[in-house]
Amino acid sequence: MGVTASVLAIDAGNSKTDVALVGTDGSVLAAARGGGFQPPCTGIEAAFDSIAATVGDALARAADRGDSVDRVEHVSACLANADLPVEEQELTAALRARDWGRTVEVRNDTFAILRAGVEEPRGVAVVCGAGINCVGMLPDGRTARFPAIGKISGDWGGGAALADEALWFAARAEDGRGDPTELARTLPGHFGLPTMYALIEALHLGHIDAGRKHELTPVLFATGAGGDPVARAVVDRLADEVVAMSTVALGRLGLLGEEVPVVLGGSVLAARHPRLDARIAELLAVRAPKASVRVVTSPPVLGAALLGVDRLGAAAEVRARLRAHYEGS
Repeated sequence: MGVTASVLAIDAGNSKTDVALVGTDGSVLAAARGGGFQPPCTGIEAAFDSIAATVGDALARAADRGDSVDRVEHVSACLANADLPVEEQELTAALRARDWGRTVEVRNDTFAILRAGVEEPRGVAVVCGAGINCVGMLPDGRTARFPAIGKISGDWGGGAALADEALWFAARAEDGRGDPTELARTLPGHFGLPTMYALIEALHLGHIDAGRKHELTPVLFATGAGGDPVARAVVDRLADEVVAMSTVALGRLGLLGEEVPVVLGGSVLAARHPRLDARIAELLAVRAPKASVRVVTSPPVLGAALLGVDRLGAAAEVRARLRAHYEGS
């Protein structure tokens, strides 16, 4: 007879998917990693087929360890591309049809990063990777969120937007339409090219794949750190956006005047750029003086798993054992 898993935790991003089977005592029975989750590109069913393969790997690994799982109480899925409540509902219906667990809950994947970074489901997270997003939550289930689907929903500041902004300023500096900036030298130099014109041509003609533009975001920060005022202004604008999103979310939840964590995640914010970090802390000290900034380093699948055991009303020791597995404490 097999064992019962309390939670099947799924953290599915655009580039990778992590799943974990969590025992009733908070132990991780098995885990597996698979490919990205991109229903807008593949369709919902094909996207879940990819997750199904990863879930199958985890089940097989559990069985190899002698923990054959015959029942899952709850599926906690934090998914990329679940940006709107209507999308969460659609994805929940598709996931429920897979019959992987007795109950199912789908959230945007930013909630996984938030929950991984806080001891209780209370706080706000801003994530800046390829894009930017912010969510907040309270133990009573209330949340704050943004559509976070790009410029049409008022977003600015993901890695892709930063690269585009740097290219815009550099192009105008080289041809005389804009202020001088070292970006006109450092951006093409990253690809071994002599001028912005050469870089523009290479990107336009496909000699450099457009997907490589994200490589220019660290160049932007390095150029700013070297003292370039234009690059610094872009970095400062990102800090302004992070603080604007986080304080609006805090305000919606009535947390602006309370001691509360503001969790930062994603590749851009996790890189700990000194100027960016300092400006975020400075602005938050004025607008949310009791908030404490922290950078999450735990894997998001931990957050998905914690959201699952929260839903089941698990004891504190269950959450502690689960966190210890991923944080090595």
